[in-house]
Amino acid sequence: MGFTVIIPARLASTRLPNKPLADIGGVPMVVRVAQRARLSSAERVVVATDSQKIIEKCADFGITAVLTRTDHPSGSDRLAEACHLLALHDDALLVNVQGDEPLIEPALIDEVALLLSDRVQCVMSTAAHAIEELADYLNPNIVKVVLDAHQSALYFSRSPIPAGRDFASQAWWKADSQLPRPLRHVGIYGYRVGFLKRFPALSQAPMEQLEALEQLRVLWHGHRIAVHITHSPPGFGIDTPEDLAQAQRLFS
Repeated sequence: MGFTVIIPARLASTRLPNKPLADIGGVPMVVRVAQRARLSSAERVVVATDSQKIIEKCADFGITAVLTRTDHPSGSDRLAEACHLLALHDDALLVNVQGDEPLIEPALIDEVALLLSDRVQCVMSTAAHAIEELADYLNPNIVKVVLDAHQSALYFSRSPIPAGRDFASQAWWKADSQLPRPLRHVGIYGYRVGFLKRFPALSQAPMEQLEALEQLRVLWHGHRIAVHITHSPPGFGIDTPEDLAQAQRLFS
């Protein structure tokens, strides 16, 4: 099974300016991500960016990067342009690794790619893991996902899903509960390149706009997303100066 990893990176960030170039142990963050991705089974790892500065920094560390337009409304649009720039065939597989996850497990990248390779009826794949803390279940910044019998996504939401009829009882969290834990969505995606090229032209879904979750557009248009259940949570992403300081301590 061959696949490509693409890491979208743009300099604009409201909470952490110039985030992809943030120094982590003497290496820019986006390069750290690419180095982790290179430990997977990917045939190649490419950074897709709108910044010449990022292109140059990647080159300093031997990381391939392509320059994309600055006006893309979403990461998926940037990925789709990168597919054209790299001349990827429609039947090729691609894994989108976020540019702010320098602790991502290479094995998780492989698992997401392998799942999509096996699930021919799905156009995308992603990952999830069991939520262990009630605060995470209730946190709207943590996206939840519910699955069907084949471990394909039924819905993604910022709300606590699935929710029991007697919600106040919080049956999920009783020590003797036999119910499966709710699932936290992990923001890594596998794509069939042909579908990814078509995705930007699909109309936005009302629920996508309401929840601010782009993957809901896929479900709304009747496509399937396969979900890999990982037994351990992924390394944390970097969204704030506090996150960056923690990563810097780990790499030091």
